[in-house]
Amino acid sequence: MLNKRGQWPWTRLRSIDLLWLLVLAALGALASTLPRHTPFEFVALGAMALLQIAELRFPFFQQRRGALAAIAIKLALAWLLVWETEGIESSYFLIFLLPVVSAASTLGLIGTLVTALAASVAYLSFLALVWDRYELAAGGQRELGIRVLFYFITGILLNYFVTESRLHAARYRTVAEDLAVANRELGEAQAQLRRSERLAALGQLSAGLAHELRNPLGAIRASAEMLGKTVSPENEIAREMSGLITREVDRTNALVTRFLEFARPLRLQRASHDLHEVLDRALGDVRRGLGDQANSVRIETAYSPQVVPFRFDAELLERVFYNLLHNGVQAMPAGGLLRLSTQARNGLVETEITDTGTGIPEENLESIFNPFFTTKPDGVGLGLAIVSKIVDDHGGRISVSSEVGRGTTFRVSLPVAGPDS
Repeated sequence: MLNKRGQWPWTRLRSIDLLWLLVLAALGALASTLPRHTPFEFVALGAMALLQIAELRFPFFQQRRGALAAIAIKLALAWLLVWETEGIESSYFLIFLLPVVSAASTLGLIGTLVTALAASVAYLSFLALVWDRYELAAGGQRELGIRVLFYFITGILLNYFVTESRLHAARYRTVAEDLAVANRELGEAQAQLRRSERLAALGQLSAGLAHELRNPLGAIRASAEMLGKTVSPENEIAREMSGLITREVDRTNALVTRFLEFARPLRLQRASHDLHEVLDRALGDVRRGLGDQANSVRIETAYSPQVVPFRFDAELLERVFYNLLHNGVQAMPAGGLLRLSTQARNGLVETEITDTGTGIPEENLESIFNPFFTTKPDGVGLGLAIVSKIVDDHGGRISVSSEVGRGTTFRVSLPVAGPDS
């Protein structure tokens, strides 16, 4: 049986192991000075020492079945040792504390009391072996009662301290987990704050730039249209250039419109909606646009029944989820799994969109929500920036986790009770 590191448990002795061996060796050395001693004393003490060390090393003894087996073996060894060393008058009567200590550490209060009772019965059983030859001296009953009660006292006290120690350890684990969650949420909040600041600054820049571009674009388009009307039909090159100018102006004007849309403050039209219906509409649009990927992309949904209708702008959020789902499909050119799930927790509705695509490099994770950041050859870099803006205006939070080659998960958290707008 190997430990978690793949090593044999007896490879290295720890300080506690050496301490056990030293104490029981000292006990054996003292026993050897007695006028009446038997070799079995050393065998029993050695077996007890090895069993005690094994309890701390083998996972089997950490289970209830293993703990019961160890306690039973210790009771048997203790009984044999006391039987070999004058029975009821043996100096080893305290050896019955070892199984009681093991029970207190692993079996709880009831198990500890049962083991203490078993140890008491085992020790007092030696009275039956000498009942016809000896008679208890004055105060003998009191002495036996004190010895037996010590088994119970030791077990109860140790079990109390073990229980308190485990409770403290559980509290520390809970605090550590809460701190880890708080640190993660703080990091996400700081990233969102930095993103919001960049969005605000770039939004103002985009608005000014877009307005400045609109007028010259209009003049260029009007000139191209007039050129197309005035040139002779035989001048094909001029007519072709006129059409090219008009198309490029329209494309640039559409881009300017997106700039303005990004920069313009949103006016949310909140109403009570079923989020799952909105997700299904966005998912339907994505399915219709799969094309050649229809057979290679598998889509799964896991909607929580605890998500009830709440107030939000359905049109804008449908756009958010369509964008995220569409990005997930684009990240899986060879196919894969696209999973959409929801859950309600702590006054929030969380929606997760997970793909098994190419993933996002770690150095790009914080930049993907920035305007004009894109890794697509024909991308503009405004899609996720607008998504983040819509979620922010709803009082929500969007986060992303990704691993290159394994996929990406976007998590959108929306408050159930948001302010009306």
